[in-house]
Amino acid sequence: MNQPLKPTDSELEILNILWEKGPSTVREVHAILEKNKEAGYTTTLKLMQIMHDKQLLRRDTETKSHVYTANISQEKTQGQIVKRLIDNVFNGSATQLVMQALGHHKANAGELDEIRKYLDEVEKNSRS
Repeated sequence: MNQPLKPTDSELEILNILWEKGPSTVREVHAILEKNKEAGYTTTLKLMQIMHDKQLLRRDTETKSHVYTANISQEKTQGQIVKRLIDNVFNGSATQLVMQALGHHKANAGELDEIRKYLDEVEKNSRS
């Protein structure tokens, strides 16, 4: 799967559940989705079938209830979405993206430490 991924917001919700929980049935995914928004079971089923057709999900048909697994990695998906966001919204400026993110999200001390460590590592690698 080399083409850029363009999962919809609803597809990303399902992918996030599968990345966190692992292989799951439609009923299990639906139960989690229903906690945050009103969603019909058949809608969840149809969306997961479409995602399977788009190769975003794998489906194990060995058991009575089909078990779905994310067919794309979280890191690759996030990377492609961030690249598209930087290119389309911030005119290619990662700096502007970071400034907006930090300006609109109150980062806790742990997050700020992680960001500093990452920046130190990036700076160290660019000097090498």
